[in-house]
Amino acid sequence: MADRVTVIGWDGSPPTEAARAALGAATLVAGAAHHLELPEIPPAAERVRLGSVALAARRIAGHRGTAVVLADGDPGFFGVVRTLRAPEFGLEVEVVPAVSSVAAAFARAGMPWDDAQVVVAHRRTLRRAVNVCRAHTKVAVLTSPGAGPAELGLLLEGVHRTFVICEELGTAREQVTVVTSDKAADHTWRDPNVVIVIGGRAAVAGDSGWIAGRDPGTGPRGWVQPDQEYGARGGLGEGETQLLRAAQLARLGPRVGDLVWDIGCGSGALATEAARAGAAVIAVDRLPEACARTEAAARRFGVQLQVVHGTAPHVLENLPEPDVVRVGGGGAAVVSAVADRRPQRIVTHAATRDEAELVGRGLTEHGYRVECALLQSVELDTRAWTETERNVAFLLTGEIQRREAPR
Repeated sequence: MADRVTVIGWDGSPPTEAARAALGAATLVAGAAHHLELPEIPPAAERVRLGSVALAARRIAGHRGTAVVLADGDPGFFGVVRTLRAPEFGLEVEVVPAVSSVAAAFARAGMPWDDAQVVVAHRRTLRRAVNVCRAHTKVAVLTSPGAGPAELGLLLEGVHRTFVICEELGTAREQVTVVTSDKAADHTWRDPNVVIVIGGRAAVAGDSGWIAGRDPGTGPRGWVQPDQEYGARGGLGEGETQLLRAAQLARLGPRVGDLVWDIGCGSGALATEAARAGAAVIAVDRLPEACARTEAAARRFGVQLQVVHGTAPHVLENLPEPDVVRVGGGGAAVVSAVADRRPQRIVTHAATRDEAELVGRGLTEHGYRVECALLQSVELDTRAWTETERNVAFLLTGEIQRREAPR
């Protein structure tokens, strides 16, 4: 095992005294090509090109001497420190930090970033990173080859965002470019780069400055809001009542990084509440007035969602792949079309047992495990404790049975 391992962050500034001392004593230095050209590295030191951090960690673990690992930005922030400290390598590390590439990117843009989401995009997580960009107004994306600005822009089709693209921060080739998301694929971008993604409506105003990222306490309390908050004339539809919505949201479990489809969005109640949970949401309805109500609800609660006017199932063909779907209208035919896209969960409701059985059989045939519950809610006037309204619905949930590879 190496006698000593020092991880040095590099942000383009001259090495600190601590960094120079560690480099001067190193018998092995691991880093990217531009790190290994630093004049402070002893000529006799073994140089390891840092590709796979795990492979480098094994090499260091078997080295007898003093090792240094050089990494861009702050190596403790989505960096090499986590891998090097993994139990299987048995390494004890000292860290000489530097300004993180995210902090540097926002500094170049002249923007605060305590209210930003920060995500890492590589081929396996690109889709989830894009969903965060759909759902939030300010996101920093740490990119990688094959999951860079061009790919982000292509997957954000239909959602307007501004990209601040910071290439090769801290080097002589550093460049900051501002483009709209639909133009990002027209360029070739140099690695490494950080993309600041900005756009959408501002969140509901409130206290700030106590927590980094998205404030989980923004907006009114409660996962679901009273029906009257959504202001539909004549009340909400039978599939939108407050207690049924609560059950649907509990079964869907929308979370940050997910894409939720809400088909037959009606008043926009469920779509808005899924967006409040941090998920990206596409709300679909065939009625223009329903689309308008959904957009108004999103504005009122300060959340980001995309509204698509069209009739399911045909309108679904060009939408990006969902993680979970609520089918509020369209019946068995729409549920079947959704199941063809293989979301993890599908939630819908039926007014009669025959309809519930039809939908359930369709989900089973598509390889989903089906659960059904008969929900009955009775509203009471607490002044006289008399019944004011009764709602009955079959709640169906389909969950994919086999584990599919991440998209």
